[in-house]
Amino acid sequence: MSSNTKMSLVLKGMAMGVAEIIPGVSGGTIAFITGIYEELINSIKSFGPEAIVGFKNYGFKGLWTAINGNFLLWLFAGMAVGILCGIFGITYLLEHFPEPLWAFFFGLILASALYIGKQIENWNLAAIIGIITGAVVAFTITTISPAEGSMHLGYVFLSGTIAISALLLPGISGSFILLIMGMYSLIVSLLKDTLSTFDLSGIVTIGVFALGCLTGLLGFSRVLSWLFKNYKNTTMAVLTGFLIGALNKVWPWRNITAILDKETGNIEQIASLKELGKFSPDEIKILSETNVMPAKYLGLDPWFTVCIITFLLGMVVVLGLEKLGSKS
Repeated sequence: MSSNTKMSLVLKGMAMGVAEIIPGVSGGTIAFITGIYEELINSIKSFGPEAIVGFKNYGFKGLWTAINGNFLLWLFAGMAVGILCGIFGITYLLEHFPEPLWAFFFGLILASALYIGKQIENWNLAAIIGIITGAVVAFTITTISPAEGSMHLGYVFLSGTIAISALLLPGISGSFILLIMGMYSLIVSLLKDTLSTFDLSGIVTIGVFALGCLTGLLGFSRVLSWLFKNYKNTTMAVLTGFLIGALNKVWPWRNITAILDKETGNIEQIASLKELGKFSPDEIKILSETNVMPAKYLGLDPWFTVCIITFLLGMVVVLGLEKLGSKS
């Protein structure tokens, strides 16, 4: 493997890692538009009988070849760097500049949907149904109110298993699945604290979460590999629908309409920014939001011009990643 190929895989992995930190943006989307999606799925799927046979016949070299080790090594190395950058960088941007950041991801996902849609070779009835189904499923998922999280190791394992499966689906991010399960802030905070303090209990919990991720990754990759092999056209249509439905989650201007007051247990309807200001962010849980136009946005500043720029930037990034994938 040449040094250029290694660097290309690291950069793609970094983009995937950053994407997975953002609720509503999928690392699978990045993998798809950079041209490594099917290779990634098949490489992960090879952790099984193929790897065992390779090891029995040729030792470690055979095992490494069977699992496409060089590809996974450089890609996952880049993902690790991207996740770290995302935890400390993207979370800062989400806190201080949420509207422009969401506009950037709206542009990225919209361009990705157009790109993946172009890969559908046969626009038959199955493809049309697939797009509609994917869009409805993704849209429905984005409207689900977040559950209460739990640091029980069984629930941590389950959340890792389900969230990592979403990694392989363009349009539905693992971080958003964690958000729905109430685990996003818990896992991100725990990871940040553990990296700073190396607390043993935190390391154990992160280890259980990682084991859940590994289990989900190995299982779901086989399902997707089979779908691509036998129903590629319809699968592409469903994935396009996923991206279209996911746009609901990354719309830049969303007004909070209902919250749960954690202290009293009361559900409060929110009609103005003044009402929301009565509550501390740590004391509430957002139950529902509604997408609005900038003029009706309850936030302090809609950042409209900046959002248009970052939206276009997101579109341009997809074109750049597409060219990177084509050259590879």
